[in-house]
Amino acid sequence: MDVPLYAWFAVLVAIVLMLGIDLFAHRRAHVIGVREALGWSIVWVLSGVTFGVVVWNAWGAEFGQQYFAGYLIEKSLAVDNVFVWAIIFAAFAVPREYQHRVLFLGVLGALVFRGIFIAAGAVLIENFSWILYLFAAFLILTGIQMIRTRNEHVHPERSRTLKLFRRFVPMTDAYHGQRFLVRVGGVVVATPLLAVLVLVEVTDIVFAVDSIPAIFAVTAEPFLVFTANAFAILGLRAMYFLLADLIHRFTYLKIGLAVVLVWVGVKMALLDVVKIPTTLSLAVVAAIIAIAIGASLHATRGQGRRQVRAPSAGPFRMATAEELALARPVFRDRGRDRDRVRARTER
Repeated sequence: MDVPLYAWFAVLVAIVLMLGIDLFAHRRAHVIGVREALGWSIVWVLSGVTFGVVVWNAWGAEFGQQYFAGYLIEKSLAVDNVFVWAIIFAAFAVPREYQHRVLFLGVLGALVFRGIFIAAGAVLIENFSWILYLFAAFLILTGIQMIRTRNEHVHPERSRTLKLFRRFVPMTDAYHGQRFLVRVGGVVVATPLLAVLVLVEVTDIVFAVDSIPAIFAVTAEPFLVFTANAFAILGLRAMYFLLADLIHRFTYLKIGLAVVLVWVGVKMALLDVVKIPTTLSLAVVAAIIAIAIGASLHATRGQGRRQVRAPSAGPFRMATAEELALARPVFRDRGRDRDRVRARTER
């Protein structure tokens, strides 16, 4: 697959523009409802599908199918990531109006880290082809482990990441609006929102360890691996706000995702024995996910949306009016400074 440099540049510019549009549309903190989340989800899915059509037309059906197979795998595995986010936000009682900002920065970091992982993976595969067998074994074992631990619950408040963060980073136990850092008594301290952002970022890195090898099972083209990841990740925020209150209904989805990992692992392991067509691989992944979702919705029919609840009160709280008044922003708001100078001049 011959990808000119301008194609990479165009994709990166498009991603930056889409992130800018999303940031501008959500510049004010507010609770994102189902209708808004559905609208943005449609936008992001259409963007990913449109790019796939471009790949299909520019480089042919085989590469087009490889992109869509990778996109479907990443989108499917991302659902599990979304559910973990919901548990993190519930465990730390993050106000819903602040969740989008955390996820925006989390997704931005995810794009950077995944780009690094993809580049490293491409170099390793090019120089050490046998590493594909390690990826295959890892995916199969991960899928089996997911099935065995499917009923275990995540407890983010007990995570080592949070313990290390609180040990080395001075922080307050109160949310100060959307701020990640505040200055209290002349000392810069982190707010719980920064701790939550770190947890979200670490969670995505952990999930990337599974998803990156999985997508290399359907395509070895770095351009397709990166773009499939990027367009799948861009829609994660909207997917979260759309599905977070429906976690209880996807009872068999984790089993489906585990089977997908085992399938792509087997496909990768048999690469030198039998070449499974991309069309068949795409159809199998789509069928597994469809069956898992259909079975889940059938088993939980009649159940409505309900917000994820933490088993106990979170370790963080909302800052009092007095605490908000004493806290100062770490970075000066130049706009406010100009307004103050102008007001003094007018006097």
